[in-house]
Formats: sequence, structure tokens, C-alpha cells
Amino acid sequence: MTHKVSEKVGGAEGTKLDDDFLQMEKKVDTTGRAVLDIMTKTTEYLQPNPASRAKLSLIGTMSKIRGQEKGPGYPQAETVLGEAMQRFGRELGEESCFGLALLDAGEAMGELGAVKDALDMEVKQNFIDPLQNLQEKDIKEIQHHLKKMQGRRLDFDYKKKRHGKGVLEEEIRQALEKFDESKEVAEQSMFNLLESDIEQVSQLAALVQAQVEYHRQATEILQQLSSKLHERIREAQDKPRKEYVPKPRMILELLPPSDSHNGGLNTTKSPGPASSPGPARTPGENTQRGTDADTHTHRSTYKQRLTDPHTET
Repeated sequence: MTHKVSEKVGGAEGTKLDDDFLQMEKKVDTTGRAVLDIMTKTTEYLQPNPASRAKLSLIGTMSKIRGQEKGPGYPQAETVLGEAMQRFGRELGEESCFGLALLDAGEAMGELGAVKDALDMEVKQNFIDPLQNLQEKDIKEIQHHLKKMQGRRLDFDYKKKRHGKGVLEEEIRQALEKFDESKEVAEQSMFNLLESDIEQVSQLAALVQAQVEYHRQATEILQQLSSKLHERIREAQDKPRKEYVPKPRMILELLPPSDSHNGGLNTTKSPGPASSPGPARTPGENTQRGTDADTHTHRSTYKQRLTDPHTET
């Protein structure tokens, strides 16, 4: 630790590693960063919705805690759309051309969702899982060897610097042997990883092949759906068109107003002078009869206007 600080702060020089070793270390570091980033981007490709990814990640973690083998798959957008189409297609019924077309499209979307599920499974098994295994096993093992080698290099440089100041030559020789041993192990592990990159190429080919198969099946499903919809269009065009026949209009009949409609107000008028002798009448009798006659005339005229559109206003 003391020598490490002196290198970082004081500018002390440590034992230099050869260029081949440094070049391999750089390639391994790039490989590790590539694996992590590509795994993340592949997951985003399979499920673009970040909220769904977060939800499924939580569900997957809970499934592992409960001892379940695996949680539910991604909620495919095609499946959700297909369910909505089928639901409304059933509501419209078989007599609706649009309803039948929705049922056809909903069934096809459900098939697309199943094909997308197969793509997810194929990519996870043959691409993401191998990359994750590479990251968690091989690359972590290399990082462990490099860290151990770096510790032994610092120990060797420290003892070499303290030569003649309490550190024996034999201790320095033993520190050098351990450093060389760790360097050789780290170098061998990096060499093996970089020379076996054909495995990563094969995994990348598996990803592309899974996409090819998905798009092939999706194209076949959509072509069949397109043919069905064009057949629905022809059927709708050949079907005899119905003519709209308006139903008879309603006749409005108004009842004469009653005392309760005007708040119980008295609408009678004072009787005028008698024009001729006759039997005595009670006050308001002439006015009431006139009101009834006017109401009858009003109802007849209004009914005639409703039934005869040519009647002038």
C-alpha cells in the first residue's frame, strides 16, 4: 500500500509489463465492457418499454426468492393489441364486416405475440445467457488474476526498493517468483479468452438467426392476414346494400293547460252586459265556455299543422 501511494503521488516507477501483456489486458477490458453493454441493449431491443422491464425484473427476483423456476415473460405489445381487437370484434358481432375483420386481425396479432415470445426465449438461451456466463465467470476470473498480479508486483517493487534496508535478497527473489507466477496465470487466462472468441461469433450468429426466423414467421402471418382482409373487402362490396327507410315521425299532442300548470291563478273575466234576456248565468260562465272553445280550435289547428307540412304558419 505504501509503494502504491508512492507510485500514484510521488511518481515512483514500478516494474514495467511488456507490450504484449498490456495489449491483451486492453482487449480483455474492451471485451468485458462490450459484453455488459450489449446484454443491456439486447434486453432493451426485446422489450423497449422500461417500465415493463423494471416490473418483470422485480417479478423475476420474487420468483427466484419463492423458488420458482422462472417468472412470466414479457407482455408483448402484439398480444395486447390482439386481445383488444378480438374483444371489440366479438362485441360488434358477426353481422358487422368490421367486427369480423377485427377478429381476423386480433387472431393474427396473437400469433405474432407467440412468435415474439419464441424470439425472446431463443435470444435469451443462445445469446444473452452465454454472454452473461462469460462476464460472470471468465472475465471475472481474469480480473481476479490481474488484481492478484498487481498486488504481487507492488510487493516486489517495495521489497526491491528496501533492499539493504532490512529486506534480504532472498525475500526479493521470492517476491519476484510470485509476481512472475501471477503474471503468467493472468496472461494465460487472457490468451485463452481472446483466442476462443469464435464462441462469441457463434453466439452473435445465433442472435441473427433468431431474428431471421422471427421475421420470416411474422411475414407469413401478416401476408395471410392481408389476404383475409382483402377477401372481407370483396365480400362487403358484393353484398347487396340496404336502403334506409325512415320511420314515421311522431305526432305531438298537447294536453290543455290546467290550473295547476299556472300556479292556480284565476283566469276568469268579468261578464259584459247582457245582449238579450235569458236565463241567469253565474259569473265567469261565458268566459269559461269561450276559453274551452278557443282551446279546441287551437288543438285542431296545431294538429293540422303537424300532419300537413304545406300548411302555412
